[in-house]
Amino acid sequence: MRRRDLLAGLGAASLVRPAQAAGPQAAAGPQAAGPAAYRRGNGADPETLDPHKTSTVAEATILLDLYEGLSAYGPDGNLVPGAAAGWTTSADGLTWTFRLRPDGRWSNGDPVVADDFVHGFRRMLDPATGAKYASVLAPIRNAEAVNRGAMPVDAVGVAAPDPSTVVIGLAQPTPYFVELMAHQASTPVHRPSLARFGEAFTRPGNLVSNGAYRLKDFSPNDRITAIRNPHYREAGQVAIPQVEYIPTPDLAAAVRRFAAGEIDSLEDLPADQVKSLKSRFGDAVVLNPALGVLALMVNVRKRPLDDARVRRALSLALDREFLAEAVWGDTMLPAYSLTPAGLDNALPPPVMPGRDLSPLEREDAAVALLREAGYGPGGKPLAVELRYNITDNNRNTMVAIADLWRPLNVATSFAATDAKTHFAYLRDGGPFDIARMSWLADYADPQNFLFLVESDNDGFNSGRYANPAYDALMRDAARETDLEARARILYRAEELFLADLPWIPLLHYRHKHLIGPRLRGFQPNLRGVSPTRWLSLA
Repeated sequence: MRRRDLLAGLGAASLVRPAQAAGPQAAAGPQAAGPAAYRRGNGADPETLDPHKTSTVAEATILLDLYEGLSAYGPDGNLVPGAAAGWTTSADGLTWTFRLRPDGRWSNGDPVVADDFVHGFRRMLDPATGAKYASVLAPIRNAEAVNRGAMPVDAVGVAAPDPSTVVIGLAQPTPYFVELMAHQASTPVHRPSLARFGEAFTRPGNLVSNGAYRLKDFSPNDRITAIRNPHYREAGQVAIPQVEYIPTPDLAAAVRRFAAGEIDSLEDLPADQVKSLKSRFGDAVVLNPALGVLALMVNVRKRPLDDARVRRALSLALDREFLAEAVWGDTMLPAYSLTPAGLDNALPPPVMPGRDLSPLEREDAAVALLREAGYGPGGKPLAVELRYNITDNNRNTMVAIADLWRPLNVATSFAATDAKTHFAYLRDGGPFDIARMSWLADYADPQNFLFLVESDNDGFNSGRYANPAYDALMRDAARETDLEARARILYRAEELFLADLPWIPLLHYRHKHLIGPRLRGFQPNLRGVSPTRWLSLA
């Protein structure tokens, strides 16, 4: 799945800006005059521009400009029709029929036809492709079997009964399926280019795409340049003629380039500088909630952490407001649920017991629970090892947690490794007490958070949580076609999660942006997407 640990410093605050806000007139920052190109800070150079082999946020930003799926992201991050003018769903939720726009064209003028999508889905799921995002298409009938090589690629439940119709059969109802069709993993491929150039079909001059932009140039470590696709159906409404994606792996250096007028926007900021950046650039700093959670995963099969009273006590003792403000500089939000607010097809998330207590009352409640379990002040100390991947923010977070647990007579030790080692260790079943875990969702649905602790989720449920009642609710939700009923089922599942606390939610992520005064039309949103086709320059 996408973004397993992702970016340890992903963040942002809840500042709402109007759609046509001009980006702040900060005391320091880019000047209004400048080139016609939109200079877009974009994290890092992509490993690939093959939409079926992508795996990073920086790649997604580029590909969502070059390609268009059956659905797409609108200016506010919500879903709109893309290459398909519309779609219908069968009563049982298992068959989706998409009607392509008659004016859909590739960047070389060829018509976009249904077989282009069928071929794209099959290529994405073909194990020979090695797609890192194949799981995005898992709801499609036979997709998982095809991807693991147990069935041929033509067994995937997709068909093109005519050039303008794509029919997709699902293994089970999937209310968020339309959002999956906007993901870069769901894009079509231009079959003649792929046949002619093979793996080189993504190079400038070879790449034929169906989105609002087409690839012009790729200068490694400098910029990728795309220009408006003249064959795009709404090319006349695409205001920015050229966009340059500038890699910004050094965020401090990127801020300096923004201040010098060399970059028009940044999609991430150094967390430890956000307060000073607000002072310097004013409301050019845009912070808004993201689809992510930072949590402590607990090994619920290890004593005494198998006792829910111990897990609840450890959670109650944590001052999440302090962690968000003092450690993360307000680039994170306190988390009292696994799911963030604002998801589609969802009720407002439940909150864990104790949310309404003061910090001192929470500490008293934590002490009482630990004493019930045989630990706590004046009694037996509780020894806990915290395992985490090394970054400055992560280290500071874990040290702060140990300090918050000290009044409970908790003796905390640490095991720190690089991110690759940390997550491989958890995935491979290495022994642990409590481990840092973070998740950025692939789609704005509570299922994409709650599935993480299903008992058969070997990839993420490293703490081996297994509650038959929880699993039953998740199965019920998967079968339910009534969205309101499904939302209630998932709410009950999260209530069980918060009672058991196999993961202790700490913080919800925020997006962090710097938006220059030339840029118009930027709208912060939960998904963190802002396709260039909806933007303009002053």
